[in-house]
Amino acid sequence: MHVKLTLTLRNALVNNRWVDVVSLEWNTQASPEEVLHMSQEWITTQNFLTRHMSGVKKVGESSFTIEPLEESS
Repeated sequence: MHVKLTLTLRNALVNNRWVDVVSLEWNTQASPEEVLHMSQEWITTQNFLTRHMSGVKKVGESSFTIEPLEESS
């Protein structure tokens, strides 16, 4: 399935600079199992962002959305 992923960070400390908002958006192919795994990792892993993103030390608020996209024929 084709999905759009959106990651938004608010009040983040990145490379020792405070950033109000960082928003990343990308499209990818993922199976339903991969989508479920991504969702579970996001919800259950403490400090997910600071462990997986180089330079990110603190995040005030974050959101991660996974949106299915229509397949074009």
